[in-house]
Amino acid sequence: MQNATADFSPKASTEMRLPAHELIYRRLRDMVLYGDLTPGQAVTIQGLTAQLDAGMTPVREAIRRLISQGALEFRGNRRVSVPKLNAANISEIIQARRWLEPHLTRRAAERAGPADLARLTEIDTALDGAIFRGDLRAYLELNHRFHSYLYDMAASPILTEMAQGLWLRFGPSLRVVCGRIGTQNLPDMHKETLHAIGIGDFDEAADAIEGDVMQGMEQLRLSLNSSSGGD
Repeated sequence: MQNATADFSPKASTEMRLPAHELIYRRLRDMVLYGDLTPGQAVTIQGLTAQLDAGMTPVREAIRRLISQGALEFRGNRRVSVPKLNAANISEIIQARRWLEPHLTRRAAERAGPADLARLTEIDTALDGAIFRGDLRAYLELNHRFHSYLYDMAASPILTEMAQGLWLRFGPSLRVVCGRIGTQNLPDMHKETLHAIGIGDFDEAADAIEGDVMQGMEQLRLSLNSSSGGD
């Protein structure tokens, strides 16, 4: 039986051949993406080096790349942190995802074959298992992988890079929100998306993923507004 967090990415098999600095970047990126670094929490570069069990040079390079992507910010005194989202940030992310995700999903649906549908179903089944177990980290990883697999299917590298960059912006806050409400209260529209892809209804697939995105982002907006007193 596959582990619930096994890597379903079609590019996973290439990671063994990646240079060390790229692997360190991906490890730190995942720490940001899945909320291991809490928004606003300052961490030292030396601390990250120890946590990643890596040299200072590749860690600094990974930090530089993530700062350029807006996923980290420099705090001075050799410290960095994940930026906190505000209402304006959330609104921009929602608008961007509302266009990008349906467009990429429509392209993915047009190119989907039986193997793609089977792989997406496999990821979604593992995701259901994570929800049932209350495994927050597995939920976050598998939810991201479901969307990432659609991006790969879409064969649109520029738009995919934009979509993945947005995940780095809201992912850490998503971890905080999911931790508050629990995995049982995290509905999605993946099965509607899978059904639409299966019957070849590209517009329905795009609509389903738009509903999925809006459902999650509005939940994020409401939770962050509540925690900040509506400011």
